[in-house]
Amino acid sequence: MLQTIGFQRETYNGVRGIETAVTLVLGEVTGNAPLLRIHSQCLTGDVLGSLRCDCGEQLELAMRAIAREGCGLLIYELQEGRGIGLMAKLQAYALQDNGLDTIEANHALGFSGDCRDFGLPVAILHDLSISRVRLLSNNPQKYLALVDGGIEVVERIPCQAAPNPHALPYLRIMKERMGHTLTLL
Repeated sequence: MLQTIGFQRETYNGVRGIETAVTLVLGEVTGNAPLLRIHSQCLTGDVLGSLRCDCGEQLELAMRAIAREGCGLLIYELQEGRGIGLMAKLQAYALQDNGLDTIEANHALGFSGDCRDFGLPVAILHDLSISRVRLLSNNPQKYLALVDGGIEVVERIPCQAAPNPHALPYLRIMKERMGHTLTLL
């Protein structure tokens, strides 16, 4: 059985806000170590099929892996553009079109390379009484956030689509400067 559960929590980073996520839960996820994908919203990749990133393909790969097992979770966080928001992400795209890489573009807009916080997924897992997972991710920050939050990651499973030529520069930056575990030729 597939369940869709919405989560929100109040945040305060100098400004009061609400952080939200949707969690898809397939099967019985307590007891063992279910597959887990923490996926940050990417309107351009997930919905519009952008070739600039591999987000849409990663989402599809994770959903297929969870479906194959008949058990797992997808936490879909509303943290567009590595946490900078949709409008800033589109501005960053324009800067990238003029020669900056993804991190340089974020810095030019006054942001860090990755502004996301993965505290909400940790809170969701605790709320669902899940203490052990098999993480579908290439991002070391997601792994660290889970471990620091008291979630045991018993296995890290790559979630990598075949890179297209348009996404290759982005993926190289993710690997070389952000430590993502990617295999690129």
